[in-house]
Amino acid sequence: MVLNRQALKSKLLQQLLAHPELGFKIWSDEELLQSIHQTLQQRPTEELWIFAYGSLVWNPLFDYIDRCSVVVEGWQRQFCLSAPVGRGTIDNPGLVLGLEPGDCCQGIAYRLPIDKNLESELLLLWRREMVVGSYFPTWITGQNSSCDIEVLAFTVNRQHPVYVNNLSPEKMIESLATAKGSLGSSAEYLSHTVQGLLAAGIEDQILIELDRLVKKRQQELILSVK
Repeated sequence: MVLNRQALKSKLLQQLLAHPELGFKIWSDEELLQSIHQTLQQRPTEELWIFAYGSLVWNPLFDYIDRCSVVVEGWQRQFCLSAPVGRGTIDNPGLVLGLEPGDCCQGIAYRLPIDKNLESELLLLWRREMVVGSYFPTWITGQNSSCDIEVLAFTVNRQHPVYVNNLSPEKMIESLATAKGSLGSSAEYLSHTVQGLLAAGIEDQILIELDRLVKKRQQELILSVK
């Protein structure tokens, strides 16, 4: 199964996350639109930039008219969200990235056109990021090579049940190396993020090393069953 625009239009994530064993509150389109309107009302400038630090780097799925590399201070990307569907299963949850307070984070900012399609484009984005409320849409000041820009980032909701804190390196590596769901594996998610950042000229040494360790663990698991 591929996460693409059609999947978002058909509310694929809502269907996956509505599993009765999970007990998640699934946001309706009306609630998502209300969140979009509230977020836009707080927009600090006329432009609208979306900050990508994980899968949005390599699979944004929205129309944009410009992009640039941006650093946000006071925030860091971290594998701190459990993925019991999509990138894992209920029995073996995977991990995906969140943005939480920390040192700094370099990612990609995408500028969206402010036109008649804006609400529909943002609804697809909200169906992807906000469907169970595990993120907060947050305005952050970022720095690119020439100036400051205000970006909209999806920061982690630490009160949400999928938030995981202080995972040991061993547990993180094991989860990333072994978890696989309907949208692919957590290892693929990590590798695609590393490659997407590198393609944009961004070398996140922590993620690069984590990717190496996850691949090493996968090889160990393969050899152990031979």
